[in-house]
Amino acid sequence: MGNIRIRRPNALGKAMARQKTESMALSMEAKLGIRWHWQGDQLNFDTPRGAARGTCGTVSVDETSVGVEIDLPLVLGGFKGAVEGKIHDELDRLLR
Repeated sequence: MGNIRIRRPNALGKAMARQKTESMALSMEAKLGIRWHWQGDQLNFDTPRGAARGTCGTVSVDETSVGVEIDLPLVLGGFKGAVEGKIHDELDRLLR
């Protein structure tokens, strides 16, 4: 499996970063069919079907940082670099 771990500074504060993270999750739910839920300040997700099937991970939000951890299934491991690039792009948008 391909594992992706990214942590970025958060200058927005926890409440705004959490709101934007949830908005991103709703978008990903519509596009990729992810299932997600909050557990404290951590958004947990998995993908039971579709092109990203078997992908799971978390987005952790606090006052000073946002952390993303994603586990890609073996079949998507070859796309790890592309997925990581997309995550960086999404974090750039999220944290503005």
